[in-house]
Amino acid sequence: MNWTKGSIRVVGLVATALVLGSLGANEPPQTIEARGLSFEAPGSWKASRPRSPMRLAQLSVAPVKGDDEPAELVVFAFPGGAGTIEQNVKRWQSQFRDADGNPPRIESERVKGKNVEVTRVETAGRYVAPETPGSSKMLDKPNFRLLGAIVQAGTTGYFLKMIGPDKTMIEARPGFDQLIASIKVSEE
Repeated sequence: MNWTKGSIRVVGLVATALVLGSLGANEPPQTIEARGLSFEAPGSWKASRPRSPMRLAQLSVAPVKGDDEPAELVVFAFPGGAGTIEQNVKRWQSQFRDADGNPPRIESERVKGKNVEVTRVETAGRYVAPETPGSSKMLDKPNFRLLGAIVQAGTTGYFLKMIGPDKTMIEARPGFDQLIASIKVSEE
């Protein structure tokens, strides 16, 4: 077969389009509304009906090659805030263990949303938390990561908690950071 520069370029463009399409890069972002809080999530993240009445929104992120399960983002809102930001960061940290069985290092920083300040949280390790709030049955998932966002708006605390296998979460991190930048709280 005779390959010309033009045919090689077309094949390259088709291959690039297929790769980007499989990553969801061509899907427009979706707007998620959750009781006064809104944000833009990547279009490839699949919104579904929340499994609990406490959850205002729930999205899943398909696993990347090598991970066996998807990551999940859930959104909660608590009037009164459900404790301080620091207490909630520590609670999330306590749901993970490092190689020595201790709570791992946790990163926490203040970033800007659209019209509100957001506390961005990240940690990784073995995820050991109750299967459901109050349950005595515990999850035990090695190589997991948490990406979280906490927004205090008036008397309401909003919590966005994304947990999943480490490789999938690292791949989803840029989308999560864009989501945080798009967070908007409606005026009460």
